Amino acid sequence: MTEQADVTANVTAASEGIVVLDEPKKMTREDWRKKKELEEQRKLGNAPAEVDEEGKDINPHIPQYISSVPWYIDPSKRPTLKHQRPQSETQTQYSAIGEWYKRGVKETSVTTKYRKGACENCGAITHKKKDCLERPRKVGAKFTGTGIAPDEHSQIQLDLDYDGKRDRWNGYDPEEHQRIVEEYAKVDLAKRTLKAQKLQDELASGKLDPTEREHDSEDEDEDKYADDIDMPGQNFDSKRRITYLRNLDPNSAYYDPKTRAMRENPYSNTGMNPDEVGYAGDNFARYSGDTITMAQTQLFAWEAYERGSEVHLQADPTKLELLHKSFKVKKEDFKETQRDSILEKYGGEEHLNAPPRELLLAQTEDYVEYSRHGAVLKGLEKAVARSKYEEDVLINNHTCIWGSFWKDGFWGYKCCHSMVKQSYCTGETGVGISNTDCVPFEEGLTEPQEEEPPKTLLEALEAEDKRVKHIEQIMQIDERKRPYNSLLEVKAPTEEEMEAFRMKRCRPDDPMASFLGQ
Repeated sequence: MTEQADVTANVTAASEGIVVLDEPKKMTREDWRKKKELEEQRKLGNAPAEVDEEGKDINPHIPQYISSVPWYIDPSKRPTLKHQRPQSETQTQYSAIGEWYKRGVKETSVTTKYRKGACENCGAITHKKKDCLERPRKVGAKFTGTGIAPDEHSQIQLDLDYDGKRDRWNGYDPEEHQRIVEEYAKVDLAKRTLKAQKLQDELASGKLDPTEREHDSEDEDEDKYADDIDMPGQNFDSKRRITYLRNLDPNSAYYDPKTRAMRENPYSNTGMNPDEVGYAGDNFARYSGDTITMAQTQLFAWEAYERGSEVHLQADPTKLELLHKSFKVKKEDFKETQRDSILEKYGGEEHLNAPPRELLLAQTEDYVEYSRHGAVLKGLEKAVARSKYEEDVLINNHTCIWGSFWKDGFWGYKCCHSMVKQSYCTGETGVGISNTDCVPFEEGLTEPQEEEPPKTLLEALEAEDKRVKHIEQIMQIDERKRPYNSLLEVKAPTEEEMEAFRMKRCRPDDPMASFLGQ
């Protein structure tokens, strides 16, 4: 009767708007025995049957797995049969099975005037300037009022039911499949037409017997696709296939043939420089993005489990994420509290809130010149244009971004002088390797030449005559007997030599060219 009174009290509290969330407590041996005896008395009819929240009796012979309320319906877990009865139709109205998210631009609406709050670049009302995907205009649509881009479809909120969420064909356009079917039908028809025309040509020329061709055609249609079937992964040409092993040492990095992955570096036990290897393992590329964040979350889950918190990364990801965020906030609050307690005890907060050094010394090293009108003439650098995308993102232990270093037509990282994008930073070691003091072989053999004094125009004209005569003499010699590098120029011409070349140059299109030698 005590349990019956508890149920009645809970029903009364629920009718008055009070939510009763009695968590199940661990029963003692005596309570368990009393519960079993009460169930047996109810089955024999010696005790009144249990009632639900509506006051209806619950048959004691109904199994417990039917009378027990699922955890997602009633957290109080009181026995009831309400969830077994037909539910009312006045529930959440779900979206229709054919509704889906609309994407693209609205083709019906055309806007010719800029609207307040629209994108300043293209004029569309459905996004802002930061999210605009059009080319940045010199003068945006906000100021010109022309070339307004069409609006995109706003992302509607669909409330799909159980079947709608799991319908993998929801949102698929059947007309797209129909276009593919028609395309393949046209290709098949063209092949049949070409085949029939070829057969008619062979029959007309007498190269083929009609009965034999008909028999062969039937066999060919039956085995049309049999010879073209290959096992997955076995269709390759042995002449063009290149297969090689990176490391023959059996104690090197393990290779998983099922996933075709080699996580570790196969050259780790060879003593090679990590910058010189062509392959450093899949872990080299996998440890990027959210991988580090997930590893930190997994480490937090292990530490929390050791301290008594029942959390798991795969079982309760949302709970773990909320707990991790709460832990970070409490950790920062603890640091602030500890800092405030130290400052309160020892003082020194005025040193932390000191003004900038320029204000303390009343001077700065920045040199700026101004005109009489107040305009900056010299010393102030122009403000760097900031991009709308994320900047200064450092990855793989780099202290500089990609593109901060340039050499010989290639971009790289300034911190390690690496020319490979998304490579791992090697620091000063990489800088020392790339900046060696080695001298090229050709430069080592080349002796420095003494600079000649500049020539006058008259001397340049005489030197040009000697050069032309020298070239004419060399061109008359047989090519096989000509001296090596006889026509090679080792220095850049001066302005006087270029002017002498222009004056002495023979122009075939000049009408007076035939009189120059007379």
